[in-house]
Amino acid sequence: MKRFALTALILALALAPAAAQGIDLGNFPLGSWLDANYDAVWEFSSGNIRILSPAGDVLFDFGAAGVQNFKVGAGGDGPFITFACEAAGRTYKITKPLTKSSAVLEIQRPNLADYKVEMPKK
Repeated sequence: MKRFALTALILALALAPAAAQGIDLGNFPLGSWLDANYDAVWEFSSGNIRILSPAGDVLFDFGAAGVQNFKVGAGGDGPFITFACEAAGRTYKITKPLTKSSAVLEIQRPNLADYKVEMPKK
C-alpha cells in the first residue's frame, strides 16, 4: 500500500506542470510591444507570451513557466488578456486599445506597488 501511495504521489508531482493552463490568445493581436521602463519587449505569438531583451534574448517564457486563470476578453477599451504566473509571482492584464497601436500592461506584484505602462508597438 505504501508503494502504491508513493507511486501515486510521484506521478501526481510529475504531471503537475502539465496541468498548468495553456496560452490561447484567441482574438488578441499578435506582435511585440516595448516596455521602455524595463527595456523589455513583450512578444505575443500564437500559443505563447515571452519577455525579450531588445536584442532578442529570452528573459522570461510564460509558456515554459506556465500560466493560471488565463482569460481572453473584449471590453470597451478593446481586446484584453489576463493571467497569473506562479513562477513570476504576479498577475497580468494586457489591453490592446482599439484606437491606438500601443498596448497597456498592468501587473499586480505582491509587496510592491501595482505597475502600469503604455507600450508602443515594436
